[in-house]
Amino acid sequence: MGQSKRRGEASASQRPASDVAHRQLGRRAALVLLGAAGVAAACGPWQRVGAERGPDPNRLVPRLFDAPTIYQGMGLFAAREPLPFVAGVRYLAGETPDSTLAVVALSLANKALSFRRAASVFEARYRVELSFRRGGQVARQVGQDQLVRVAAFTETQRADESVIFQRFLGLRPGTYTLVLSVRDRYGTGFNRVEGTVVVPRITRTGRPVLIPVYRAAPRPRRADLPDVVVNPRATIPYGADSLLLYTEAYGEADSSVFLLRVLSEEREVQEVWRDTAMLERRGEIASGVVSVAPERLPIGRITVELFDPTGGDTTRAPVLVTFSDQWVVANFDETLFLLRYFGQDAAIREMQDASTEQRLALWRAFWRATDPNPRTPENEAIEQYFDRLQEANQRFGEASDPGWLTDRGEVLITLGEPDEIFDSSSDLQARGRRFIRWTYIGERLTLDFVDESGFGRFRLTPASRADYQQTLSRLRRGG
Repeated sequence: MGQSKRRGEASASQRPASDVAHRQLGRRAALVLLGAAGVAAACGPWQRVGAERGPDPNRLVPRLFDAPTIYQGMGLFAAREPLPFVAGVRYLAGETPDSTLAVVALSLANKALSFRRAASVFEARYRVELSFRRGGQVARQVGQDQLVRVAAFTETQRADESVIFQRFLGLRPGTYTLVLSVRDRYGTGFNRVEGTVVVPRITRTGRPVLIPVYRAAPRPRRADLPDVVVNPRATIPYGADSLLLYTEAYGEADSSVFLLRVLSEEREVQEVWRDTAMLERRGEIASGVVSVAPERLPIGRITVELFDPTGGDTTRAPVLVTFSDQWVVANFDETLFLLRYFGQDAAIREMQDASTEQRLALWRAFWRATDPNPRTPENEAIEQYFDRLQEANQRFGEASDPGWLTDRGEVLITLGEPDEIFDSSSDLQARGRRFIRWTYIGERLTLDFVDESGFGRFRLTPASRADYQQTLSRLRRGG
């Protein structure tokens, strides 16, 4: 059991207002905005494809770029464009048996907001409004404006989880409708989500709570607000950061021993890690922060379970382990399938054949070997690959074939955009075959894609296929 700071954390550049904690974190972490005030005053800031069939390419890539659907499948709220964000509600024991402390946490990317230059920095403003409604009445309602400041323009373009907002509210147990909206104060962006939430009654003899966090410090009393930064998306980068989980139990014992295990859905539902969690009593509450090392966690969606070995209910928390902040995949096999054009066939085959336990070490070696700039946390080569894959899928779909698996998609992903394009595909008067010609001037390469069937299926001619393969092989050898 332990606690580790999220990689790249830095100190705040200025002292925040008293009711908002403001911290600028590094690239892998986030800008944290926390509302905290008295609870009594209403304040406080996939289905896996069977291995025998292989991934379905028509569903795989759209899902890769459709993170909201994945987050919704984890029980979270997820808004799409024009102002995308992800939010969730977690629960802790309130001050009395008839109250529950809810923490609403949401995250969004800097890129979702409109920034303006303000002296030597860039700033954005947004407003969060949330309400819990019950029986046609508003039980709790909160609205708060927030300020985001970054030092460089490049930071305004971050597409990863870079801003976190969270708010604590005291609620009576029961079923509510949560309405949550975010508005960009310097732009026109706005979005709203709505859904049903069930606020549990947390008792002394009930199950413990389990919350994914970026940092946490135990609290001694139920009346205290916990010092935690929630991980709103319950997501961590594969092989990079430890998974931190904050847990509380409310029995009478001086300490409580629970079993904690991680279940993977990689190839089948299986237990991949198990350990004991000792929760120490501090005042009214037994609590602790559990750290699961990254080498224990397979890529994809996992479930963390916490339970008393002597009996009782099991607490479950879904978590998503993904290889990039930008792309979301369901499991390791899908990741390898998507990398079919990346050019590291031997390494990819080795990972495909490896056991779950072996895959992390192989993936780390693969990441290091292909990373053109080890000084940054990203692998720019893989990021570029998936940028091109997304573009190919959008531009080159043919009948039932997804765009990234067509010949034009393959060439775009591996060689990039051509210097010149000649397109006769719309010439209905052409007597010969319809074709599209791509020219890469620097590589002295001309490729012809011909529609032999007349139904819009453009394929490389045999001669062009041979020239393409020869050029690609030369480039990958560094020639």
